[in-house]
Amino acid sequence: MKFNDILWGLLLMAVGIAVLADVRTYPEIPGQQYGPRAFPGLLAWLLIGCAVMLIVNGWRERRRHPWVEAGAWLRSASQLRNFALTVAGLVFYIVAAEKLGFLVCGSVMLAALFWSLRVRAVLILPIAVISTFVIHAIFYKGLRVPLPWGLVPILY
Repeated sequence: MKFNDILWGLLLMAVGIAVLADVRTYPEIPGQQYGPRAFPGLLAWLLIGCAVMLIVNGWRERRRHPWVEAGAWLRSASQLRNFALTVAGLVFYIVAAEKLGFLVCGSVMLAALFWSLRVRAVLILPIAVISTFVIHAIFYKGLRVPLPWGLVPILY
């Protein structure tokens, strides 16, 4: 979907204003010119400046483009199916991850997506399982993010 730049500009301006309102509550550090609010405040002002430019651009283009325009993918049955399958996979993970674990849920989700994307049948399961183990290793070992084990005992 394509949204008019005015809408994106208003959203970014709201985020910038919210950041400015929040950094006002940050404490000042005695004896220093710049405190913890300097960098986030600068970024918020830059965001507001970009938002103004988007709003001006959207105002100029408002007659040529509608406020909201449906993307071509909304007219494609296969792309709608893939989108719905992705959302369903995320809901499945949220509901089942604690009981089944990351390795099982991740493998099922990837296998379903590979099937939907018409990957050769012989490759679906091996790629899904290996990819899930690699992702798990990156998050669990490398980034130290605790992922649910569920049905699978701690293997490593």
